[in-house]
Amino acid sequence: MTGPREDERTRIRAAIERLLVGRPERSDGTLTVVSLAIEADVHRMALQKRHADLKEEFYARVRAETHQPPDVEKRQRGEVTRLKKALKESRAAEAEFRRRAEQIVLATAVLLHQNSDGSTNPKHCAEVRHCGLRPGPRGHARPVGELAAKPR
Repeated sequence: MTGPREDERTRIRAAIERLLVGRPERSDGTLTVVSLAIEADVHRMALQKRHADLKEEFYARVRAETHQPPDVEKRQRGEVTRLKKALKESRAAEAEFRRRAEQIVLATAVLLHQNSDGSTNPKHCAEVRHCGLRPGPRGHARPVGELAAKPR
């Protein structure tokens, strides 16, 4: 007399055969755990928990017999590709924000220098850019040259 788990295992093995042959009876025939669970008429979590060895056997046979990764791996690879692209775009946007922050710091330094000595001469403003402040590693203005040597 076989128990309910042995009955489930027998149904799962039969479902694996039907899916790999391409003759599903209950499912859509995709090579996934969801289709295997539907085909075997067992709960999906039963495959994930109680019969994990059969799930792994299913995926191994899918790789070996069809010479292609299971649908789950295909989806995951697509997701990885999408995430890499998003990360690349995010890093490019961050670099652009840093560049803009540096420009703002320089413009602020020019304006502060203009306000401190009252000069609004455009030629003098151009000289200020080259004589005193540069953006630091985090976008903060830092003194260079003569200004760096002066104590605060």
